[in-house]
Amino acid sequence: MTTVVKKIVIVGAGQAAAQAIDTLRGKGFRGSIILVGEEPHLPYQRPPLSKKYLAGALETERLLIRPAHYYAQHEVDTRLGTRVESIDRDVGYVVLGDGSLISYDALLLATGARPRRLSCPGIELAGVHVLRNVADVERIRKDLDRGRRLVIVGGGYIGLEVASSARELGLEATVLEVASRVMNRVTCAAVSEFFEAEHGRHGVNIVCNARVRALVGTDRVQAVVCEDGSEIAADVVVIGVGADPADELAAAAGIECANGIVVDEFCRTSDPRVYAAGDCTNHPSAHYGRRLRLESVENAFEQGTTAALNMMGTPTVHRGVPWFWSDQFDLRLAIVGVSQAADLVVLRGDPGKRSFSACYVRGGELVAVDSVNAMKDQMAARRLIPARVHPNLEKLMDVRIPLRDSIQT
Repeated sequence: MTTVVKKIVIVGAGQAAAQAIDTLRGKGFRGSIILVGEEPHLPYQRPPLSKKYLAGALETERLLIRPAHYYAQHEVDTRLGTRVESIDRDVGYVVLGDGSLISYDALLLATGARPRRLSCPGIELAGVHVLRNVADVERIRKDLDRGRRLVIVGGGYIGLEVASSARELGLEATVLEVASRVMNRVTCAAVSEFFEAEHGRHGVNIVCNARVRALVGTDRVQAVVCEDGSEIAADVVVIGVGADPADELAAAAGIECANGIVVDEFCRTSDPRVYAAGDCTNHPSAHYGRRLRLESVENAFEQGTTAALNMMGTPTVHRGVPWFWSDQFDLRLAIVGVSQAADLVVLRGDPGKRSFSACYVRGGELVAVDSVNAMKDQMAARRLIPARVHPNLEKLMDVRIPLRDSIQT
């Protein structure tokens, strides 16, 4: 940026925003920072929402990324419970819901994503929920007191994590997945089959190839009806069919958007004074040679750091290889890299022993690893994949050989 930045406005109060603030103050930025968030909460962790927080094993205060006094000590002006209605890029200010204006030298959009909605009759019935924030979980908890039969629409991370938490609470849980297997967009068939079996062992009813036709009931939902005519009784329904980028604020301001806010390798948008980070962004991946939109804590963390450094005038390129995790029952699924373009999948270990990895290879290169209760493989993958290594396939399959030692020399 050619102008000196003295005032930064951050729209959105999630992981990317918190990390940007940490970086700005940690690297010596002494200008004004104003954080504007729609929720009444300071930035908090979202992964526990569908797990420990839903199960009642975690208090709201423990979700906070930083305690309240951190923001006061670091002179961050927090405007919580406040919506940004529009951006005037010509003058350089945002318009708040009450009509007031906040000027900026640099603007960071960290608006995240919002749950995708089903389009079917009955979606407006009481007892039908999405799960994205603290308020969603509180509403779900309250409704779970009314009945024990929970139906989850969607067999991705959120759906399976909610099912796991529900069983720990002693609820009946049914997962309806439109595809032929759970987590089909993010992992291979062997991993999907393993988790389907584990959920079945814990009493979760998983139904694949199930397309929802309608939610039925009078004032409250009573059942979910599928296209094949089957009907599943439900006291509570949670919709977990993915998320869309919250990019409408940027789009309305004329900033380029395409499946998210389009940013370059510096997390800079089509407006050089506006940056974006986190789930709302569509960013280039030098490693995979394609653009990605990721819903990932690690990506939000890295992009929040990158955007902050660039806003300060320190040119920094975002180069991260993505990684994700999901906790279900006593299982930790860790995914490093992007596996969709792989031409070979190699299993390490025995799923029957509840500790194994699926290694994805493309053109001889290790491009992704899914590990289940295999921490050493996960940690090795986070070092090996960015290095573009070519493993020896025989060694890769031999779980007695550490993943780090499977590389061809």
